[in-house]
Amino acid sequence: MGGRLLSIGECMVELMQADGGLMRKSFAGDTFNTAYYARQYLPADWSVDYVTAIGKDTISDEMLAFIEAQEIGTDHIARIDGRSPGLYMIHLKDGERSFSYWRSVSAAKLLAEDADRLRAALEGSDIVVFSGITLAILSPEGVETLLAELRRARAAGKLVAFDPNIRPRLWDSAERMREVITEGGRAATLVMPSFDDETAHFGDFSIAATIDRYRALGAENLVVKDGENGATLFFDGKSSHVPSAKADRIVDTTSAGDSFNGSFLARLAAGDSPEAAARFAAEVAAAVIQHHGALVARDRLPA
Repeated sequence: MGGRLLSIGECMVELMQADGGLMRKSFAGDTFNTAYYARQYLPADWSVDYVTAIGKDTISDEMLAFIEAQEIGTDHIARIDGRSPGLYMIHLKDGERSFSYWRSVSAAKLLAEDADRLRAALEGSDIVVFSGITLAILSPEGVETLLAELRRARAAGKLVAFDPNIRPRLWDSAERMREVITEGGRAATLVMPSFDDETAHFGDFSIAATIDRYRALGAENLVVKDGENGATLFFDGKSSHVPSAKADRIVDTTSAGDSFNGSFLARLAAGDSPEAAARFAAEVAAAVIQHHGALVARDRLPA
């Protein structure tokens, strides 16, 4: 029996390093990356759709064609006059990445302006994915609209997956950031945070503290990612740990967490146990960080 995964957020123009000091253009963004890796591993009778907004310019046309070429549905992508996609550039040092962003006129900031459109997209889905970046780029009104619809989706029995993916530069203040991330946790059934983010911005002294905090908000299940230390899972009232997978070399850590999220959700939907899904997702993330850019071709990923 098939289903549909719906991912919500911002896809951007990506500029990454290439040979000879050149830059190579692609398209990526945290929740789009998650959708991409989910599509690689979901059963054939599952569909994947993306919710965002883009402009009506040439680069938006290219982005739309790119998304469709990845077999990701575009029916819920709005097109807005006078706007265009954001752009980011990857900077690498010893495999670790940092980014420069240009997103002042990003159309994706308006993705939650139409509540009816958003609701229609959510109602036809089984798994819904969003992130702290999704929330960070929206207006306060957009945040409220999106969270209201996500709460509605959760109440209807859908799996609502949230990666806090905390990026302080996107927020007006640390207080607002923590407040909205907390509300994101309340709207989710599954929270997939990175422990270093939770320690830095919420002061969690242990992974158990992170799990307890999100459980207190109502999250039923958690996957706490901790880099080379692996991931700690909380499902059905029990904790378990899955080690990281070995990477022979680290080229670019962009999308390590996104690829984990997407492949984990795909294997969970296919019937794997949470532990088996996490072990496989760790293998995917280890493969991804051995290549440049956010999206690694299928033939370079685990079978």
